[in-house]
Amino acid sequence: MILNNSNIDVSHIEAEELQNKIGNIVKIHGSIYKIRLMSGFAFVILRTKRAFVQCIYSKEYTNIDIDKIIENSSVIITGYVAEEIRSKLGYELRINDIEILSIPIDAPPVVINNNVIPASLETILDFRPITIRNEHERAIFKLQEGLCRGIREFLFSNLFTEIHSPKIVYAGAEGGANIFKLDYFGKEAYLAQSPQFYKQMLVGAYERVFEIAPVYRAEKHDTSRHLNEYISVDFEMGFIENFADIISMETNMLKFVIEFLKEKYVNEIKILKIELPNIAEIPCITFCDAKELVRNTYNRKTKDLHDFEPEEERLLCDIIKKEYGSDFVFVTHYPSSKRPFYAMDDNENPEVTLSFDLLFRGIEITTGGQRIHDYEKQVEKMKRRGMNIELFESYLMMHKYGMPPHGGLGLGLERFTMCLLNETNVRYASMFPRDMKRLTP
Repeated sequence: MILNNSNIDVSHIEAEELQNKIGNIVKIHGSIYKIRLMSGFAFVILRTKRAFVQCIYSKEYTNIDIDKIIENSSVIITGYVAEEIRSKLGYELRINDIEILSIPIDAPPVVINNNVIPASLETILDFRPITIRNEHERAIFKLQEGLCRGIREFLFSNLFTEIHSPKIVYAGAEGGANIFKLDYFGKEAYLAQSPQFYKQMLVGAYERVFEIAPVYRAEKHDTSRHLNEYISVDFEMGFIENFADIISMETNMLKFVIEFLKEKYVNEIKILKIELPNIAEIPCITFCDAKELVRNTYNRKTKDLHDFEPEEERLLCDIIKKEYGSDFVFVTHYPSSKRPFYAMDDNENPEVTLSFDLLFRGIEITTGGQRIHDYEKQVEKMKRRGMNIELFESYLMMHKYGMPPHGGLGLGLERFTMCLLNETNVRYASMFPRDMKRLTP
């Protein structure tokens, strides 16, 4: 029969509310994701901003002809929420009427209503405005949202202040040639490699600060792990005893975030079929010991004595996983020659720094450490490196007028997401990646 709702106050609701509306007539908006014609009826899958709703078309109670319902149309559906134990949601929406808001003029260039898009990564990225509508693709970035939400919630609860630093700067934080230059009203300026200088400055005011924002690296890397624009999760904290305080803070942050995802993002975890890591304690190993461990375990010749090769990172993580059951490992005390000028050197061995990287499932996702907070020591190190002190006057101002011992880190959001997904290319975890070849969409 046709449902008559002319005298009923029909509420316009979100998909998440449907399970509480069984036995009621409701209105809900979204896009037609898929139509499956059956004998005498049809399944119409409605895509809303997070959930997919199973709707039932039947001539018995639907006021519109099935031929007028077209995939990817934007619609408002009025229907009866019926209990249905055969549905994985426990209910279905029996369509009474559909108000069609827009109709596509063409079919999508790729099939988007399968569980996974049957296309290459390049095709998925070329048609990103459309492919992001796919259930799997959309879930990736909803999960990424969960990472940011969890990080923010943890840091706020630990008395951090969120900041927003400029992305057009006078000098690069890391130095070197890997910075994007631009003409700033006749002056030479750069896109920020990191918020490093600013978060250090603001430690002097707020003690603990963080930022989640894009950073830019003009590195000519065409690899599966590098982007030229990525989202960096940065925090900086003052009055630390040593850089172990930073390691401890990140460990607790990761524990919190994983539990946050388990609680708030169950649906995305199921769609993506991912196994979240269990974090108890994260092992730590010095850079020199890590190099020796990989060399001895795999009888592998060391090519670079001052940095890790990607293969060494993967092999080290394999060893740590087997011996400690951890997907993570902190590598500490990197050589001073490979760390930025603001990294504090170890008093016991000035050739190494009080710094660390965090490796996760074979890839470095975090770099951090203690900073030099003493003015004379900072200037001395900069002079040893042949740096022009005058170019860093605004940065050194904070040291000149007093700074507490402090340190922090930067975590690559896309790399972290990629490792959670067990994907092989960071572009899977970047909504609109920017690399050497890609500037659109």
